[in-house]
Amino acid sequence: MPFFASLPEDAGPPNVFVLYPEVYRPWSEMSEALMNGPSSLTQGERELILAYAAGVGGCEFVAGAHAEVAYAWGVERGLVEALLEDLDTAPVGVRLRPLLAYVRKLTLTPGKLAQADAEAVFGAGWDEKALHDAIAVAARAAFMRILVEGHGFAPPSREVAAKHARRRVERGYVNLYSAFRERG
Repeated sequence: MPFFASLPEDAGPPNVFVLYPEVYRPWSEMSEALMNGPSSLTQGERELILAYAAGVGGCEFVAGAHAEVAYAWGVERGLVEALLEDLDTAPVGVRLRPLLAYVRKLTLTPGKLAQADAEAVFGAGWDEKALHDAIAVAARAAFMRILVEGHGFAPPSREVAAKHARRRVERGYVNLYSAFRERG
């Protein structure tokens, strides 16, 4: 049950987004550019990173919701959960592992990041834009974790999360919300 009496029992971020469109329309536009715009990371990889960062940060709501989006983009079902259980043994490619290790360290102990962490990512074949994108996706996960936890939102069921994920893949981050859809 949300902490705000004005919100319905099954409230989630969309309820807040439509209340404050001056804040969350630009947020949704930024999210669209970050998650679906040009990047050497696929949309599925970006959603995987978001779900992983949220899970590492302890937010079941955001981790579960974005794991379903990653799966809707074709990421192997169960990979987010395997990564959260043990990054070193999860069935993820060797190229992606250092990027996820960077995201984990950024999420848990950002002050301990060092040049060696970035070099491990670059050594795996990623460029600066890819690392930037992973950092920005992890920052988006942190923002959403705080928004969700701060409002007291309960995680949706896997079925509801999967339904929302399919709509996110079809509509993107702006047109997902009727209040923000392009008119015309």
